[in-house]
Amino acid sequence: MKTNSKKTLISIVATFFNEEGNLGPLYSKVKEVFENIDYEFELILIDDASEDDSLEIARKLRLKDPRVKILSLTRRFGHQASLSAGIDYAEGDAVILMDSDLQHPPEVIPELLKKWREGYENVYTIRKVTKNNPFFKKFCSVIFYRIFRALTKIDLPMNSADFRLLDRKVVLQLRKIQERNRFLRGIIAWTGFRSVGIDYQDAPRHSGEIKYGFKKKLFLAIDAVTSFSIKPLYLGVVIGFIFAVLGFVYFVYVLYISIFTDTDIPGWASVASLLSILGGIQLIVVGLIGIYIGKIFEEVKQRPLYLIRYAKGFDKKILE
Repeated sequence: MKTNSKKTLISIVATFFNEEGNLGPLYSKVKEVFENIDYEFELILIDDASEDDSLEIARKLRLKDPRVKILSLTRRFGHQASLSAGIDYAEGDAVILMDSDLQHPPEVIPELLKKWREGYENVYTIRKVTKNNPFFKKFCSVIFYRIFRALTKIDLPMNSADFRLLDRKVVLQLRKIQERNRFLRGIIAWTGFRSVGIDYQDAPRHSGEIKYGFKKKLFLAIDAVTSFSIKPLYLGVVIGFIFAVLGFVYFVYVLYISIFTDTDIPGWASVASLLSILGGIQLIVVGLIGIYIGKIFEEVKQRPLYLIRYAKGFDKKILE
């Protein structure tokens, strides 16, 4: 169990890409939260190669408060890689991962710390689903979590977010994991540390546009499933076998009609449709194989998950 102490350091890890209108308010809210609790904090801002003035604003925040630390990546490595960089450089007894657009409300931090003090090592958050959430978004979310849990046997809570607190023990273990195609929520659930969830309501985005659209979420979902399971390949084999059996049955039927009856054999449209379906399934299976081969290709190259162009506020030993 953790005890309250002014010496206890909490690392806040927030990634950003073109968030010039949000970094100042994020810092102010984090600072306000920690003024009312007995913890020290460091705010690690990870720049995923922003194209606006976000990095300059982060530098100004650093000049004003040395508790603000900055990592700037050489190019866009993505949200999961950026979070991983923050995890690697965090010095706190606990690390809180969050977005910089304030949709992850800093006001929830005391609740995360409360559960941590109770002995939980992974305190994750669960987005509350309201009537205002678009039906399509809710439907896709339900389908993803059900498919993920069915194929991977990893108990990933429905609507869980990257917004969470990780104990130092979890952080040290995550640093040992070297895989490139990352789905951190799944990896953290896979580690098996003592976990608990708390509900929270997404806050409105403070400013700017949403950076994580449907396309990116779709590719993240594909990465998530294929990173933890090879069952999609087996599923492709099963579907192929079923259609092969159906095709054989249809062939026997056509043969019987041709030999034992005088009936013309209609159904060229159905045959063409069947061939189209079979061709589509073959392409899907080949695509799945390609995804897995691509992942192998990425892993065997052993390139770094990210590269740092600029780092400020960190101990020299960490930078080495």
